[in-house]
Amino acid sequence: MREVGPEELPDQRWRWLDLRLWPVAATVWALGLAAPHLAASTLGCIAAGAGVLAGIAARSGRSGAPVAVAVLAALLAAAGTGAVRAAERETAPLADVAATRATVHTWLAVTGTPHLVRGAGEPRVVLDAEVRSAQHGAGAAVLVFAPAEGWADLLPGQEVRARAGTAPPGPGDDVVAVLSVRGPPDDVRPPPAEQRVAAAVRTALAEASARVLDDRPGGLLPGLVVGDTSAMDPVLDEEFRRAGLSHLTAVSGANVAIVIAGVLWPLRRRAVDRRLQAAVGVLALAAFVLLAGPSASVVRAAAMGAVTLLALASGRVRSALPALAAAVTVLLLADPSLTRDPGFALSVVATASIVLLAPGWGRRLRRRGWPAWPADAVAVSAAAGLATAPLIAGLNGTVSLVSLPANLLAAPAVAPATVLGLLAAGAAVVVPPLGDVLVWLAGWPVRWVVLVAERASALPDAVAGWPGGVRGAVALGVLLAAVGWALWRFSRLRPLALAAAVGVVVVGWPLRQPLDGWPVAGSVLVACDVGQGDALVLPLGDGAGVLLDAGPEVGPVDACLDRLGIDELPLVLLSHLDADHVGGLAGALTGRRVGVVATGSLSPADDRAGPVDALVRRAGGTREVLVPGDRRTAGEAVLEVLAPSPRRATAAAEPNDLSLVVRVTVRGLRILLTGDLGAEAEARLVRDGTDLRADVLKVPHHGSADFDPQFLAASGAAVAVVSVSADNTYGHPAPELLDQLADSGMRVHRTDREGDVAVVGEAGDWGVASRRPAGTVGAP
Repeated sequence: MREVGPEELPDQRWRWLDLRLWPVAATVWALGLAAPHLAASTLGCIAAGAGVLAGIAARSGRSGAPVAVAVLAALLAAAGTGAVRAAERETAPLADVAATRATVHTWLAVTGTPHLVRGAGEPRVVLDAEVRSAQHGAGAAVLVFAPAEGWADLLPGQEVRARAGTAPPGPGDDVVAVLSVRGPPDDVRPPPAEQRVAAAVRTALAEASARVLDDRPGGLLPGLVVGDTSAMDPVLDEEFRRAGLSHLTAVSGANVAIVIAGVLWPLRRRAVDRRLQAAVGVLALAAFVLLAGPSASVVRAAAMGAVTLLALASGRVRSALPALAAAVTVLLLADPSLTRDPGFALSVVATASIVLLAPGWGRRLRRRGWPAWPADAVAVSAAAGLATAPLIAGLNGTVSLVSLPANLLAAPAVAPATVLGLLAAGAAVVVPPLGDVLVWLAGWPVRWVVLVAERASALPDAVAGWPGGVRGAVALGVLLAAVGWALWRFSRLRPLALAAAVGVVVVGWPLRQPLDGWPVAGSVLVACDVGQGDALVLPLGDGAGVLLDAGPEVGPVDACLDRLGIDELPLVLLSHLDADHVGGLAGALTGRRVGVVATGSLSPADDRAGPVDALVRRAGGTREVLVPGDRRTAGEAVLEVLAPSPRRATAAAEPNDLSLVVRVTVRGLRILLTGDLGAEAEARLVRDGTDLRADVLKVPHHGSADFDPQFLAASGAAVAVVSVSADNTYGHPAPELLDQLADSGMRVHRTDREGDVAVVGEAGDWGVASRRPAGTVGAP
């Protein structure tokens, strides 16, 4: 048995630090959440009051005085810095400009890495910046939305001059203004030398990955190594989310731990002095932060990873806990926006769970005969997964049932992929052939991670619904804590719990799938529940279907098509190119055979067609433009184009009013698909005498209040389908629209309440079935 050194013995000093620093961190966190909603004068008063109370507590001499003084000092520091920031925001000249939504021509300094905003339209980026022009308040923080062209490759520290529209920030935002740029910057100054070097290394890794590996592993490797997901397949990104592996593509404490452990391993083998090891570790950490970019996730990963290493390497939990609290406090004081960053909360919870739970769990597994490495890997993954599950459930309203096994299977490949990827990044700059060899080697563990994500995300019920928000998080936390306590307290329950879990997986899970009842036999139309957007499917049989719009994100439409067994899309219709109709197009096309992708006539001012065309070409499809009078036949479905007329496609036309309007006839049933038409365009179709008769109406624009009553009546439909999100902020569907539909004698079916909605049957004998979010199937 190893002897315990005196430095590892618990003493009152560590107990006191454990008690003191966590209330300090909690105080700073709470004030950081409230500060953006408070005026500078209010924060100043809080700081002054905290200072007075701290002085009184310090002179009291009571036993609890040190803790009170520490908390009040933290409150003083947080409120004081918050007051300064609030005063700067309130007095910044750009704040007055933003209030009028005027346009400015100003110099900006990039402070964060530009992040691509995914969608099928024009690529855009969002980035953090500071104003450099004195007349607009030098140093003021702004959030910039800009086209990818000219902005995506900017580096932190780089200065640019651009013309931008301004808007006030949202409630609680800690920026002075939101800037919207329409074109590339006017002037660009060179970035700092160290940023140029880091960018060259990142670029060399990305190019080598694309050159040596297939698309999926080639896009993933830079994400695993430095968090660069710009080339990552969006469908693979969604599969990572469903499998609970998304944290692997965001620089985390694990990346930092791998880097530092790899650097220090040869030094520890040679018993090099600990102070030299610490110095080398600091240099490696700084280099990695520079390479990955100074984003919030990287900075917090550096702090959390260092704390995790302290706990796992020294085994001194009592020193790691106050170190973690100190790191949280310093980071929140330096950047209060982290208080509202879900990723930061997940990092803190995961790190704390690894420090508190993983060592003990690992020891218990080793005592039961497990080898050291698998025991520690299982303990770390289980501790982090269980501790963060309530937060993830509260944030997403879902629980990944495959996350723990998927992480355990992927874990052995992450470290070699990261180490080989970092070596490849450096070698690719100096000796490109050597970099290619290292990328080829790294490709093998990366392929394994891709395989795990694909298989785990494809499992039925891989993600289960759970109440979102604070209540959902608390409920799951209490449930996990109660189950954990019962299993720890009553050992006889453990075999029973294991048997129950095995029974659910081996018997209950497979048995549940045939009972799902979806898709319903005889379905002629399915409105997919894709949130605030449209995605409708005409099943043709034999795995084929016609898709009408693709929703806002890749995951929901891909999952809906999978549920329907659709692996071939001979025809895809896009009503128009707004993100809530085409944002998920990559998810629909990837991995399926694609024929024609068609739109109506587009405005010549609409510059979003180019990226859609490129996506269609990559999927092996062709693009067409349909006009009124065109007819297409797919299986039993006949599609007749009613609008828009090409003469309406002017530069001034509203994209919604150019929505493709199609009537589908299948098995004698008529279905009117209307995109996002507004009242003016609807009224114009009625005036033009367009035949709008249908049995089923896809309600335009998710049930907007901008509708024409005569258009609804002209359809004569018996059923109205509304594709809408339950948490939308637009008030859809509008109460007045629902009243009008009821007055017209239509039964309304909504995806926000019923999930996927299917029209089933044929003329004279048809109805509507729904697949509710929980997976149950119902019919009217």
